[in-house]
Amino acid sequence: MTSRRSFVKSAALFSAGVLTSPALFAKGQTDIGLQLYTLRDAMQKDPMGTLARVAKMGYTTVEGATYTGSGLFYGMAPAAFAKELKKTGLTMPSSHYRLGEELYEGKVTEGTMLHGWDKAVDDAAQVGVKYMVCAYLSESERGSLDHYKYVADQLNKAGERCKKAGIQLCYHNHDFEFMAQDGKMPYDLLLATDKELVKMELDLYWATKAGQDPVALFKKHPGRFPLWHVKDMDKTPARNFTEVGNGSIDFKRIFAQSKLSGLKYFFVEQDQTPGSPFDSIQKSITHIKRTLV
Repeated sequence: MTSRRSFVKSAALFSAGVLTSPALFAKGQTDIGLQLYTLRDAMQKDPMGTLARVAKMGYTTVEGATYTGSGLFYGMAPAAFAKELKKTGLTMPSSHYRLGEELYEGKVTEGTMLHGWDKAVDDAAQVGVKYMVCAYLSESERGSLDHYKYVADQLNKAGERCKKAGIQLCYHNHDFEFMAQDGKMPYDLLLATDKELVKMELDLYWATKAGQDPVALFKKHPGRFPLWHVKDMDKTPARNFTEVGNGSIDFKRIFAQSKLSGLKYFFVEQDQTPGSPFDSIQKSITHIKRTLV
């Protein structure tokens, strides 16, 4: 199975939901989204056929998993991708990006917050992206608390550029941001960014695995979490990824606080699946429609 890091590399070579807050739900905006990293292999082979299949399952929004400095979304220029996406009936309100501090084969990666961000923002706007998300920090991009302060500064700067285009910057967590250093959590330093320029995409699985209570985070930082990743944790000692509803996370409790979090879109994601990822995302959306929407 392709890792997120290797996927970014292969994507570069290849191209060389949602439930809203109760108030919005009452207006009929009942979207269920999918993070396309779950279908990364299929998206590389047949992006439009894959998106059509996703739409047929009942997903209404998707979140992009990669963007390259060449200005391509899954091998297509922004305008062309937007046109093809519209044919499926899907929208892509959010897309993932990288910080860009890490070098690949000694070279910087364009289309990241540190390299070619202006073009990345302009291209995102063409596709209709409303949220640009810093997806992941590699090990070399983490480091000490001082380095996290540097990352926070870069998030503020990138968020300012997004704001000019009418786009909101967000940060997506894993578990390492909750690992204390000198009595402080790096995630708190990231939350110390300008709350208007930088909001959060809370990955419910990773936060839970790190011992955090999503509801407690919402209460401490209301309105700061407009995006969620909805993925479940199995009941084995390994606490692996599993289909939504097949694990141990109490999604009903979390979804009940969607208004407090500021939720606008959520995206199903399953980094690894036991069989076909299409089978897994079908199980997840079936459970969501039955119990959460």
